[in-house]
Amino acid sequence: MTRERHIDPLKARSATLFWLFGWYLRFLFWRKFDAVRVSRAGEPPTAITAGLSGPVIVYSNHPSWWDPTLYMLLAAIAFRRYASFGPMQMAALGKYAFFRKLGVFPIDPTTRAGAAEFLTVANRVLASPRGMLWVTAEGAFVDPRVRPVRLRPGIAHLARRIPNAVMLPLAIEYGFWNESRPGVFLRFGTPIQTGRHQDVAAWHAQLEQELATTMDALAQETMAREPAAFRSLLRGGAGMGGLYDWYRRGKWLLRGRWFDTSHQGSGR
Repeated sequence: MTRERHIDPLKARSATLFWLFGWYLRFLFWRKFDAVRVSRAGEPPTAITAGLSGPVIVYSNHPSWWDPTLYMLLAAIAFRRYASFGPMQMAALGKYAFFRKLGVFPIDPTTRAGAAEFLTVANRVLASPRGMLWVTAEGAFVDPRVRPVRLRPGIAHLARRIPNAVMLPLAIEYGFWNESRPGVFLRFGTPIQTGRHQDVAAWHAQLEQELATTMDALAQETMAREPAAFRSLLRGGAGMGGLYDWYRRGKWLLRGRWFDTSHQGSGR
């Protein structure tokens, strides 16, 4: 094992750096995306966002490279009361070592020792009522339309072993509507309380079903292209960008009118 593997994730995390990085991510997503939208029918329960329900495990599908940074953005905007952590495969984390200071810890899901280490760290994170764990439960990039949804077994072991926590399904999609930049679309599913006496296989089946149900509901909403069905957590840039938008903006300002760069106007 390398020295880095033995770094304590709880001690390595810096709340100050996480806060600062959250503001950087707001700027980054503003630049790269049209908006980050969460389904009004699947917003995080108020009791969870208020920090009243004990530790939380958010588990999601894994459609994109953006998912870990999206987790951090959501933690910074919607779950500020929690100390957020998340696993990342060792090889990937080696390329983004700075993430260790943001609560990311290495895992090796290919070995029994690696799986055991994940459960050990997760137990420590979730020992605090303000602990929060974010997990790309599919374990690899998978298109959000692929069915059936298949999760790695670690998430079910976690649900069985952690008492008095909330499992919160999260469906994620990235796609284009009417703007030049893609949008991020989110929907949270029904919270599941851990601590019930059922075996790992039963937990695994339930968690897969709940996430698939949430993903199916989000797919219907994104296909409908109805902005009113979503709340914008963050609005990004719109229009063509570059010199042409500056030219159009200048023309409208000279006329004393505000220029809306978006293609679909106020419906955005």
